[in-house]
Amino acid sequence: MDLFTVLLIYLEAVNLLTMIVYGLDKHRARAHRERIPEAALLGLAAIGGSVGALAGMLLFRHKIRKRKFAIGVPVILALQVALALALIWAVSV
Repeated sequence: MDLFTVLLIYLEAVNLLTMIVYGLDKHRARAHRERIPEAALLGLAAIGGSVGALAGMLLFRHKIRKRKFAIGVPVILALQVALALALIWAVSV
């Protein structure tokens, strides 16, 4: 298995996990149970799960009013896209 395939599998897994965790946190919030720390939610976005975080925010309508998330997750996503484009450019040169 080449590095590109491993990276794609990683990104699919971390984004699916991140979306599920956002949904779980929303469920816990409604049930008045112990919540998942915001740092963990943003951390999942930062390690490659930004698409899953954004999807979870929109799908579960969770954390969409919190500035930290409404601004932070799209910024993380933009930075990750910029990094990916820079890496693609660097490898192709």
